[in-house]
Amino acid sequence: MAPDIASPAVTSRLLGKVLLVSVDNPPVNAVGVDVRRGLVSAIDAAQADQAVAAVLIVGAGRNFIAGADIREFGQPPQPPALPEVCNRIEASSKPVIAALHGAALGGGLEVALAAHYRLAVNGVKLGLPEVQLGLMPGAGGTQRAPRLIGMAPALELMLSGRHVGAEEALALGLVDRLGRSDDTLAEGLAYAQELLAGGAAVRRTRDAQALADRAASRAALDAARADVAARSRGLFSPHKIVEAVEAALDLPFDEGLRLERTLFLQCIDSPQRAGLIHAFFAEREVAKAPETKAAQPRPLTSAGVVGGGTMGAGIAVAMLDAGMTVTMIERDEESLARGRANVEKVYDGLVAKGRLSAEAKAAVMARFGGATAYDALSQADVVVEAVFEDMAVKQAVFAELNRVCKPGAVLATNTSYLDIDVIAASISRPQDVLGLHFFSPAHIMKLLEIVVPAKVSADAVATGFELAKKLRKVAVRAGVCDGFIGNRILAVYRQAADVMVEDGASPYQIDAALREFGYPMGPYQVSDLAGGDIGWATRKRRAATRDPRARYVEIADRICERGWFGQKTGRGWYLYAKRSRSGMPDPEVLAIVDAERKRAGITPRRFSNEEIVRRYLAAMINEGANVVHEGIALRPLDVDVTFVAGYGFPRHRGGPMKYADMVGLPRVLADIREFGREDPLFWRPSPLLVDLVEHNRNFDSLNRAA
Repeated sequence: MAPDIASPAVTSRLLGKVLLVSVDNPPVNAVGVDVRRGLVSAIDAAQADQAVAAVLIVGAGRNFIAGADIREFGQPPQPPALPEVCNRIEASSKPVIAALHGAALGGGLEVALAAHYRLAVNGVKLGLPEVQLGLMPGAGGTQRAPRLIGMAPALELMLSGRHVGAEEALALGLVDRLGRSDDTLAEGLAYAQELLAGGAAVRRTRDAQALADRAASRAALDAARADVAARSRGLFSPHKIVEAVEAALDLPFDEGLRLERTLFLQCIDSPQRAGLIHAFFAEREVAKAPETKAAQPRPLTSAGVVGGGTMGAGIAVAMLDAGMTVTMIERDEESLARGRANVEKVYDGLVAKGRLSAEAKAAVMARFGGATAYDALSQADVVVEAVFEDMAVKQAVFAELNRVCKPGAVLATNTSYLDIDVIAASISRPQDVLGLHFFSPAHIMKLLEIVVPAKVSADAVATGFELAKKLRKVAVRAGVCDGFIGNRILAVYRQAADVMVEDGASPYQIDAALREFGYPMGPYQVSDLAGGDIGWATRKRRAATRDPRARYVEIADRICERGWFGQKTGRGWYLYAKRSRSGMPDPEVLAIVDAERKRAGITPRRFSNEEIVRRYLAAMINEGANVVHEGIALRPLDVDVTFVAGYGFPRHRGGPMKYADMVGLPRVLADIREFGREDPLFWRPSPLLVDLVEHNRNFDSLNRAA
């Protein structure tokens, strides 16, 4: 009997004729260098040992292998590379079985594809999600997956980055067998012994024939290429995935592997990879707020929502989707009926699309209730008010919540701008008052700003983060100021855009320039979507405290004065045909712009798209630096996550602060000083930005120091 083989992350032992190879690399069994070396050693030992008839690879802990160790990206390569590991597994002369549970993603699925047989248990997640990090499968996935499951499903798996469960994996042909129980080891051993008893031969994925229908495969490839061109504008790795998968159709296997590796290394070198990986890690880091480390969250099963408009209904849906019981409060029965209808409308849409059954909708709505009396909230664990953005109105709501809610209930406001410290000071339990700033539509948008007033307790803040987790949202901690992180910065870069419009750019050129940069929509399209009256109300509220020296552009006010609030009124910055969400440029808006230029005595000049983006981003980055400098955001990465998750900032650029690092802070500062020659009040460089440049540091150095 062969001696056990051990490595820091892979152990092997002989069970009868089966060599059990266990990957144990906490926390997720990433296929780092120790795992790669251990797998090669185990396969080599199995080849050399006549007592071994088959190899069974399993993962210890909660996962098979959750992917490559992306911390190694950009580091000097440490052999063996993962493609070599997979090739050695596939070349084994003895059957290799992979028993999959938990996550088998990226490099983990590529290891499984290299095995000769695959078994999965319930709860497994399989996928090739590298595209989400600006990468592509680089260890044979683009060559083996199409040969195994066909061109169309393989491309869909790689280009979407989605995970598939056990049943779908079996239907696709990714796995050969589903386990009858959740005991991965027992199921894997039983399958290996069954294969040996039946004399099963080695079966290499490279020889699979799912691409035999070349015409159908070519059609699927061409369709995917067209879809990528339409949907992945500006992205690098999706095009490389299509190019690599095409090689599976046109080239011998080994040549396809070589091309895949070349394209994979091109993705590694792409700035998009750096931006996407930054976004990936930053979204995990933002959850590590001081309060979540210091306190445990309070219980969270039942919720209240005050207000049944678009925002309140969206918040209610998000909570219902998380399995919570929700009670909505409105001022009268008619308003409550509208609120309930707003909630039902979301689920009716899902039923109409076949994504939800009528029975499932009924089960969800059974957890929804409504009332016109605040006493119905007496047992709620958390209550979120989503009423009109007026301090007196919100204080009246909180007076009622203070009266009826049980001790320890978290009392949250969804305000976008108002001072939460003032709201908290108006009741007797400020320790329970928190800002939960949802973004519309609240059941869809991923971002949730958790705004921390001065007197709130740590466990209330921790409860906010726990709620975000239940709602599957990305939570960012923010301090109290006008607009918090996102809307405060938005006000500044929107002002920069408005000045450019008054100085000669059209709103339609600005929107086009920002879409070209990677935004799904430009700022004036977003204004029309959200409703121009919202920004107008904010501008009027701020008018009394506006610096009289500051330049103020009145074009948006002239548009709002006409009742043109965007899509909901059929007209805003754009014209909207009946029931259309796609706007057309409006000559009357351009006439308003011209009139305002003449009133202000401005001779318009031309702007290039490149200058528009430089000014827009410089304003965003500079105010982002101020937000970090003042402690409103804990770290630059909190600003990045806010804008990637909530404001459409192109994810492949990492966020505004990461983008600034990649461009170079000296260049950003030089731009701000150049623009400051025109308007030194608006373009005052952030003290933090100046300090970082003077000390040859960047924003990421602050992330690492936090």
